[in-house]
Amino acid sequence: MPTSVSEIQSEDPLSAVDDECPVKQVDITVPKTDDPNLPVLTFRMWVLGVAACVILSFVNQFFWYRANPLSVSSIAAQIAVVPLGHLMAKTLPTRPFFQGTRFEFTLNPGPFNIKEHVLITIFANSGAGSVYATHILTAVKLLYKRQLTFIPALLIMLTTQILGFGWAGLFRKYLVEPGEMWWPSNLVQVSLFRALHEKEKRPKRGTTLTQFFLLAMICSFAYYVVPGYLLLMLTSFSWLCWFDSKSLFLHQLGSGMNGLGLGAFGIDWTTISSYLGSPLASPWFATANIAVGFVLVMYVMTPLTYWLNVYGAKKFPIYSSALFMSNGQRYNISSIVDSHFHLDRGVYRTTGPVNLSTFFAMTYGLGFATLSATIVHVFLFNGRELWNQSRSAFGGKRKIDIHTKLMRAYKQVPTWWFIVILVLNIGLSIFSCQYYNVSLQLPWWGVLLACVIAFFFTLPIGIIAATTNQAPGLNIITEYIIGYAYPERPVANMCFKVYGYISMTQALTFVSDFKLGHYMKIPPRTMFMAQIVGTIIAVFVYIATAWWLMGSIQDLCDTNLLPENSPWTCPMDRVFFDASVIWGLVGPRRIFGNLGEYGAVNWFFFGGGMAPLLVWSAHKMFPKQSWIRLIHMPVLLGATSMMPPASAVNFTSWLICGFVFGFVVFRYKREWWKRYNYILSGGLDAGTAFMTILIFLTLGSKSIDWWGNNTDGCPLASCPSAKGVMIHGCPIF
Repeated sequence: MPTSVSEIQSEDPLSAVDDECPVKQVDITVPKTDDPNLPVLTFRMWVLGVAACVILSFVNQFFWYRANPLSVSSIAAQIAVVPLGHLMAKTLPTRPFFQGTRFEFTLNPGPFNIKEHVLITIFANSGAGSVYATHILTAVKLLYKRQLTFIPALLIMLTTQILGFGWAGLFRKYLVEPGEMWWPSNLVQVSLFRALHEKEKRPKRGTTLTQFFLLAMICSFAYYVVPGYLLLMLTSFSWLCWFDSKSLFLHQLGSGMNGLGLGAFGIDWTTISSYLGSPLASPWFATANIAVGFVLVMYVMTPLTYWLNVYGAKKFPIYSSALFMSNGQRYNISSIVDSHFHLDRGVYRTTGPVNLSTFFAMTYGLGFATLSATIVHVFLFNGRELWNQSRSAFGGKRKIDIHTKLMRAYKQVPTWWFIVILVLNIGLSIFSCQYYNVSLQLPWWGVLLACVIAFFFTLPIGIIAATTNQAPGLNIITEYIIGYAYPERPVANMCFKVYGYISMTQALTFVSDFKLGHYMKIPPRTMFMAQIVGTIIAVFVYIATAWWLMGSIQDLCDTNLLPENSPWTCPMDRVFFDASVIWGLVGPRRIFGNLGEYGAVNWFFFGGGMAPLLVWSAHKMFPKQSWIRLIHMPVLLGATSMMPPASAVNFTSWLICGFVFGFVVFRYKREWWKRYNYILSGGLDAGTAFMTILIFLTLGSKSIDWWGNNTDGCPLASCPSAKGVMIHGCPIF
């Protein structure tokens, strides 16, 4: 097996090996050694891996529908399995079965090792990542209140989750092997693996990595009972509203949850990390781009368009994802759906057009801009590297780093394996949509068109995600295209979106896991198996849990019928449902096209395409100004893509934390950052997750009734400011 630079080059003279990593954070975090003889596919790996996948799938789907959705990351399982793994290593019998045959195995091949642990975490990742197609099930059954049977729901969830595996296999040469594609969030897990497995002597007046992680987790666990139960106000500390409880302007300005969030912040790790991920894992240049984008959107664009009354903005709340009538009242969506689950044009003509809050309309415009900016940015800034990598695949000089060199010791996964999975999934997707066309509405050509879109965008968006830890989404462009091509069919629009958008997102998840396995030197074929099996298990658990909750919780997701303060309000599903109305039921032509009033928003496509060109031109004109190249327009323009359901306080809190650790600590306390930064992130995740589950299991959805649990304290922020608009609970001007 090739284990040295000279051996690699003697086998492949076209390769040049670099023992250094091109990214500083990787160079100081990821180990540069490997032991190919460590057992990986062990009995305890299967037991703990499958258990972690099942438990996380159940927990995440359970919390999906709650007013404050919690995503329990795989880090919680990553911690919990360590004592179990060591316990199994001490207690399981070591005698071999079928000794002397090719089927020989043992339940206990030796000490619990780091590679088993990584593979268990890959299974856990499958359960921690949501099954996005569950939104279709929720929207149809609970919000549209129409019939959708189990089998078509299962097929669309299964195919959309696995389809991305094909794209991942096709693009792994570009997104995994190059050292520049470093996938920042993986470094949190790498640091945690090392802390849990590498033995070290405690430094003088310091702590070992394991001790520091345990301290961080215990502190996070103990503290979260305050913002999670005793003092909910800490999730959004909107102090500006306190100066005048009757001032609509102050409430709109200061509310962190329903307004601009000026000065609002949350001393709560779920507030900080729930939508943008851990700020400790984000490179500073990406954090800075998000900060600029957020400030421009929330404190320049939104106030200007609202108080200048663009598109009648004052008739609606300043920040809302709801759909409105022209008089400011909520739109009754069920009234415009006919018996065939299409738009009832006559009723829609009588009721009037769907109106959006100006903020919601502008976020769609920014989605347009992000899409065109992504294509132009990757072409201008990464085009040469992509061309060189493509040439090297057909015989050219290629440079590999130390991690790629070490992975040459293992059998690689043949590309045709991925192609077979891709073809089979496309075939099953077409069959599902054709056979269950009454339920799913999407024709066969829609599946193929969605696949073309996903294939085209996986590489450019993957490059951005691999270098910035932020991935622009395809949800808007997929909705836009099918909304014009096949209008007035909401389920077809939702299905097209998950096939086009989620297959790409799943591909990036698989590629990120490939990179984690690459860093930790897991045999590629073993990774392949774990990801496929984990994904299939997760789909079955997610749909079973969702189906159970829909039958067990009365009026789930229906905010009109649920009792006050019910936690089962489904904020993420509501945004998905509203999008299906805009793009599917009503259609983009009646909103953003020649029949709608938001047509000017389409100019964002042009503006987004021009923005990277301006940055690239400035970089060429002033090559010595290295900071210009760090202006990343897809990240900057897509900074607020998670709004809604994310609110201003999520961003302000995330940016403060990102600045402290990504800039101040990284620059002035480099050694501390190098040793503890990613460990701290993992500890905060794990402690918060464990306490959240404990609170729910012991206290349920109950909370203490006192002023400290008045979450935002800005009730008027969700009111319109136009004269004569009558909304329950709001002042009339």
